[in-house]
Amino acid sequence: MRAIRYTKWDPKRHGQAVPAFEHLLDIFQQLLQLTAGDAAEALHWLTQLDQEHDLTGGEMGIGDFIEELKKQGFLKEEQPGTLMITARTEQALRRRSLEEVFQQLRKSGRGTHKTPYAGAGDERLPETRAWHFGDDPHRLDITGTLSNSYRRGGIQDWSLAEEDYQICETDHATHQATVLMIDLSHSMILYGEDRITPARKTAMALAELILQRYRHDTLDIVAFGNDAWEVSIKDLPYLQVGPYYTNTRAGLQRARDILHRRRNRNRQIFLITDGKPSCHIEDGRMYRNAFGLDRKIVNRVLDEAVICRREGIIITTFMIARDPYLQRFVRQLTEANQGRAYYSSLDRLGEFIFEDYVRNRRKRVR
Repeated sequence: MRAIRYTKWDPKRHGQAVPAFEHLLDIFQQLLQLTAGDAAEALHWLTQLDQEHDLTGGEMGIGDFIEELKKQGFLKEEQPGTLMITARTEQALRRRSLEEVFQQLRKSGRGTHKTPYAGAGDERLPETRAWHFGDDPHRLDITGTLSNSYRRGGIQDWSLAEEDYQICETDHATHQATVLMIDLSHSMILYGEDRITPARKTAMALAELILQRYRHDTLDIVAFGNDAWEVSIKDLPYLQVGPYYTNTRAGLQRARDILHRRRNRNRQIFLITDGKPSCHIEDGRMYRNAFGLDRKIVNRVLDEAVICRREGIIITTFMIARDPYLQRFVRQLTEANQGRAYYSSLDRLGEFIFEDYVRNRRKRVR
């Protein structure tokens, strides 16, 4: 009888060893996502992990790793002893987020959004139609055109006439103008649950998706707490929760202003939130109420949702809380806007947004 001998896994003997720098870089990037881009805090955690678990088996110390990060352009020292991540690291975090959140995404060239309408697009449909003056000759259906010619004149008297030509239909290609609203109110880290990290990671993934695949689309980020403000793509890794109430109305107003400037026919708002609206600003003063659903605050938000609907702006809400009374508010918001809502878990948030962004066929082309 043949004996089987089990030994401890050794990557050098049984598999492909990961270089010490690459291994530490992978862990460092994960920690950066948790620390909102704080390099010093991430390195502190990395040092503790190395002391407890000997991450590289003595091949590289944390000091050597830091020097290599500087050499390769991942870290910079603004002042002596003050380390900050660079633009290269910010892009690496976006790409990592894209790979983690959208694992099924396949790299392609120019991206398009499909709609139920036939029109000028890149992907051919099985349906064909008669040729009209001005049609793109690259969409010519050769088989159908030749078949029409043979049926008309036969093989002995073959010729091509205008009525023989057939054109392949294509999906209508659209461009999107999207505003992603992220709730930075204090409730995003309450109750022992980290909700801001998945939201931040999803924002970075969506930004990188558009930069890589949908370059004709636009993405703007709006963060909201007591008020609302715009966030540039390069600042996404640094988003943090503050001691804020939830001014959803201000976020929608800011998003609507941005979409007006974009002058795109297909406009949408993605709203990531975990809680109820708890404040709004009127006549320069803040009215706030963190207890229950205050109808004075809720009605102002619903008014904004109706304005968005009248202007053709669809609001898709991604709710990352399970409280029934909060879900009732989301249903009211969705009904007022005639938009969409997803009640997402934290680990499925990116997947839900990806599917809605790429596969949404409900956009109106006017």
